[in-house]
Amino acid sequence: MSDWDGWSGERDGRGRRDDGYGHGSGQAQPEGAQRMRHVQRQPQPPQRPARPPVPPQSAPPAGPPAYGVPPQQTRGPGDGGYDSGYNTGQVYGSPSGPGGPGQRPPGGGGTGGPGPARGAVDWRRRIKVGSIVVASVLVVTTIGTYFWADSKVRREVDLSKVIERPKEGDCTTYLIVGSDSREGMSAEEKKKLHTGSAEGKRTDSMMILAKCSGGNTMISLPRDSDVEIPSFVGSQSGKKFPSQGRRVKLNAAYAEDGPELLVRTVEFNTGLRIDHYAEIGFAGFANIVDALGGVELDIEKAFKDEKSGADFKAGRQTLNGEQSLAFVRTRYAFAESDLQRTKNQQKFLAALASQAATPSTVLNPFSLYPVMGAGLDTLIVDKEMGLWDLGQMFFAMKGVNSGDGVSMNMPISGQRGGNLVWDKAKVQQLVKEIQNDEKVTVRSQ
Repeated sequence: MSDWDGWSGERDGRGRRDDGYGHGSGQAQPEGAQRMRHVQRQPQPPQRPARPPVPPQSAPPAGPPAYGVPPQQTRGPGDGGYDSGYNTGQVYGSPSGPGGPGQRPPGGGGTGGPGPARGAVDWRRRIKVGSIVVASVLVVTTIGTYFWADSKVRREVDLSKVIERPKEGDCTTYLIVGSDSREGMSAEEKKKLHTGSAEGKRTDSMMILAKCSGGNTMISLPRDSDVEIPSFVGSQSGKKFPSQGRRVKLNAAYAEDGPELLVRTVEFNTGLRIDHYAEIGFAGFANIVDALGGVELDIEKAFKDEKSGADFKAGRQTLNGEQSLAFVRTRYAFAESDLQRTKNQQKFLAALASQAATPSTVLNPFSLYPVMGAGLDTLIVDKEMGLWDLGQMFFAMKGVNSGDGVSMNMPISGQRGGNLVWDKAKVQQLVKEIQNDEKVTVRSQ
């Protein structure tokens, strides 16, 4: 009897064996237990304990194997056998297997491949975020400085009180005044700046700045100019004073009733409408220069004046606040005292504007804040003038200094009782060109 005789069934009439497997059994009783031949299993070598996986040195970790495909055979140092990976208890394709959501592959990468080493710093992202933060702080600080400075400007001049005004022109005009006000100055500062201790204030310099699309024009008005005081309305009393035909020096108008009468007198004697008024005192002028770190200027000829404290050598040099004030106030060191002084004032103010109206100052709150703070206490403007208009004025002055415009004195035809008489024909032509925004062709002597 063979090993398989216990599995033999009866043969049918055709000699075929009917073992009942897969064909059903025709027996009425269920089959009994069958005897199976004993199969001798081959001895297995002893299992080695699972070794921790060795991370690859250069190649990235492989992804999980495909379903039904055994893992790649790996052979470590000293291994002589086959390590299938099943002896570690890992089930491939399960959530806890390599690459699954429950386990991070060696090397720190996600399922998409190896990622940066743990602890690595993304400097590009940090620099980008840092740049955005710094830019935001600068913008906020600049805007804050702008509104702070705008709120500090002294809008004290009411041009609506000026009567019988000329027609408006195509250019924007500013009347810029430097006063000898000692307001807020200590005795030591007055001595240092050679201002004296006179009470009140007078105009020490006056000029018209016309900001036009065809070019800017700066016209100095000598304070000794011979002008007529017209009818006006008192800035304090509100009472109208009729014209008496009085002819005086131009600075007398300011001394009599302040900025409003000065604007009224300039408009009446020139026929040019003044859109904005800006005035700064001695202390503010010197402080702005110091806040800028000085103003560089080329002085053509050496001069000295004990009254103003001026003592300059010829050549390019940087003037501090005290020296700058002495430069623009000097009169007695020149033969044509007032005319030469107005030329020096124009030259200096244009140089000052060129250094103040720069991106490094305007866009940098750490530079803009000290500059604005230095002059706001003595800066007086008209009620309609904002910080933006003030900036436009400085940029227009800068344009004149860079050659994009004309710098001149009011044309003079002679003198009357020691006062300088304007050339009426040239003044009319000059005013017409500014009103029509035409290129200025008039020149002074």
